[in-house]
Amino acid sequence: MNPPSQLGLAATYQGMGNVYYNMGEYLEALSSYERSLEIRKIVLPPNHFDLTASYNNIGMVYDNMGEYPKALSSYERSLEIQKIALPPNHPDLAMSYNNIGLVYNNMGEYLKALSYYETSLHISKEALPPNHPNFAEAYNNIGVVYSNMGEYSKAISSCERSIEIRKTTLPPSHPDLATSHNNISLVYSNMGEYSKALSSCERSLEIRKTALPSSHPDLATSYNNISLVYSNMGEYSKALSSCERSLEIRKIALPSSHPDLATSYNNIGHVYYNMGEYSKALRYYEKAQEIWQKSLPPTHPHIALVKSNIEIVKKKM
Repeated sequence: MNPPSQLGLAATYQGMGNVYYNMGEYLEALSSYERSLEIRKIVLPPNHFDLTASYNNIGMVYDNMGEYPKALSSYERSLEIQKIALPPNHPDLAMSYNNIGLVYNNMGEYLKALSYYETSLHISKEALPPNHPNFAEAYNNIGVVYSNMGEYSKAISSCERSIEIRKTTLPPSHPDLATSHNNISLVYSNMGEYSKALSSCERSLEIRKTALPSSHPDLATSYNNISLVYSNMGEYSKALSSCERSLEIRKIALPSSHPDLATSYNNIGHVYYNMGEYSKALRYYEKAQEIWQKSLPPTHPHIALVKSNIEIVKKKM
C-alpha cells in the first residue's frame, strides 16, 4: 500500500476511535487509536505534526480509563512535537497544557494541575477571540481544581464564567454544558448549598440523558453527584438509589480497576455508614480501597480518605 493510502487508513482508524470514544467504549477506542498511530509512525518522520493527534487521543483514553501515568506520557509526547512544529501561542499548545493539567488533577496533584491550566489559559488569550469555547474549558477546569483545593469562591467564579461562555457558543443540549453544570454543583455541595447543588446536578443529568448513550460514564458521574447531594441532605434512600445507578453504569462502561468504580463503592459505603449499616459500609469501603490502591499514586488523597473511612466504621462495629 502506498503512503497516501496508508495515511487514509490511519485517518479511518482515528475516526473509528473517535466514535468509540464518544460512546464511552474506551478499550475499542484505544485499539483503533493505536492502529492509527502504528501506521503513522511507519509512514511519517518521527516529529511529524500528524502524530500529535494520535498521541493526544491515546492520552485522552488512558485518562478516562484511570491509567494516569500512561495518559501523562502520551500527552507529553504530543506537546513535545507541538513545541517543535507550532508557533508558541498556537491554540493546540493550549489544549495540550490543558490535557496534562487534567491528568495531574485526577492524580490529586492540584498545584501542578493549576499551573498547566493557567499556561493553557494564557496561550488561549493570545490566540483566540474572547468568547471561544476553549475558554469555557479552561475556566471550567480551573474551577474544578480550585474546588479540590478548597478555594470555593474562586471555584464558583471560574465555573460561572465557563457556563456563561458555553451558553453563548453551544446548543442547549451540548454535553460540555452538562459538564459545566456538573462541576458547579460540586462546588455548591462543598459549600453546603445543597438545593443549588441539586438543581445544577439535575440540569447536568437532563442534558446528558438527551445527548449521550444510556451507558456513557458521564451519566454515572451525574448520578454519583446527585447521590452525594442527597446524602449531605440526609435523604439516604434517594442517595443510595442514585449511587447504585451510577455503579451499574460504571460496571458496564469502565474497566474493573478504574478509580471511578472505587468512587461509587466508597460513596455507597458512606451512605450505609450514615444509615447505621456498618458491616455493609465496611464491605463497600474495602472494595473502594482495593481498587484505589491499584489504580492511584500512593499519595493520592482518596487513599487516605478510604483508610480513614475504614478505621471510623470499624470503631462503630
